[in-house]
Amino acid sequence: MYDTRPIKASRRSEIDPFRAMDVLAEANRMIAAGEPVISLAVGQPSAPVPAKAAAAARVFLDAGQVGYTDALGRAGLRARIARHYRETYGVTVGVDRIMVTTGSSAGFNLAFLAAFDVGDRVAIASPGYPAYRNILKALGIVPVEIPVGSADGYLLTADHLAAAHREAPLAGVLVASPANPTGTVTPREELRRLVEFTDREGIAFISDEIYHGLVYGQPAASALEFSSRPIVVNSFSKYYCMTGWRIGWLVLPVPLVRAAERIGQSLYISAPELSQVAAEAVFEATDELERVKADYFRNRTTLLAALPELGFSELAPIDGAFYAYGRIPEGHGAASDLARRVLMECHVAMTPGLDFDSTDGEGFMRLSYAGAPAAIDEAVARLRSFFRQD
Repeated sequence: MYDTRPIKASRRSEIDPFRAMDVLAEANRMIAAGEPVISLAVGQPSAPVPAKAAAAARVFLDAGQVGYTDALGRAGLRARIARHYRETYGVTVGVDRIMVTTGSSAGFNLAFLAAFDVGDRVAIASPGYPAYRNILKALGIVPVEIPVGSADGYLLTADHLAAAHREAPLAGVLVASPANPTGTVTPREELRRLVEFTDREGIAFISDEIYHGLVYGQPAASALEFSSRPIVVNSFSKYYCMTGWRIGWLVLPVPLVRAAERIGQSLYISAPELSQVAAEAVFEATDELERVKADYFRNRTTLLAALPELGFSELAPIDGAFYAYGRIPEGHGAASDLARRVLMECHVAMTPGLDFDSTDGEGFMRLSYAGAPAAIDEAVARLRSFFRQD
């Protein structure tokens, strides 16, 4: 006799879905069925991996030996990342503080596990990237969502953080600059205030810098310019156009390096070696990457002009990354319903704001402009037709 008792999912798995991925899955099903869908749903560059990265991977693959690396990553890539900090930010980071990760997703897991215990309170901005909240909850850590909106430029400030810390002590804070979904870039002096406040209060500071390189004004500052205490999470997915290679990195304060290494040894063994080889080479592909960025800037200009005409309001600054986030036009109900209608009727995929803001998100939408300019132009034309008929 087989045991017919139901298998129950764990309580830690009771987190919200990542709706952007659900939208992408539906769009992919429609594309597979021959529908001409344009996806503005997911932050994934449409540009191919840069030629120098692909060439390095081919040479390494042809050698025939791809295996495990140290949990901290290949020495050559870690040294190249350290050089990147010297050249880009004027900061000296020891190679011993750098850990190569299986994308930034693994980086967040490792950072949270190394820095926090079950029940610790960690502040994040709302709207914000949903995986922060979901991973924290799955690990038994308490996300403290601090509302930010159009009135304050969707910016999480040191004053916001101090108020939340007075209400109940925080163990950590995660700040993204540029931010997803808003594209907000934290000004240099505000980032300094945040880092200095956390240093004084003994709060762990996690800086999500995965969209660095994709800024359309003054370059974004790194938290490492102000202190050696922050944990920095970065990735080769966004500026470097390597999403599917699943490769990123951490810069850790010295006391947490061995902790993260021990955890990584058991959770991941190491990041994929082939991806590490390609990532080291991609640092030399700046000319190609800047051409891709120029396309994003063109797409950004297109959406900044079009969205207010379509009735979108309370638009986020769009200073960086490749997202537009704003309140949906009046009279269209909930964003989730509107996104479904737009996908079915005009074959444009967008992500409802509920992914990023569980309180007010049904009034907002995120559009990714990481696609080719021709695709963005066509998507805008379809949206104009859709909202005109309504």
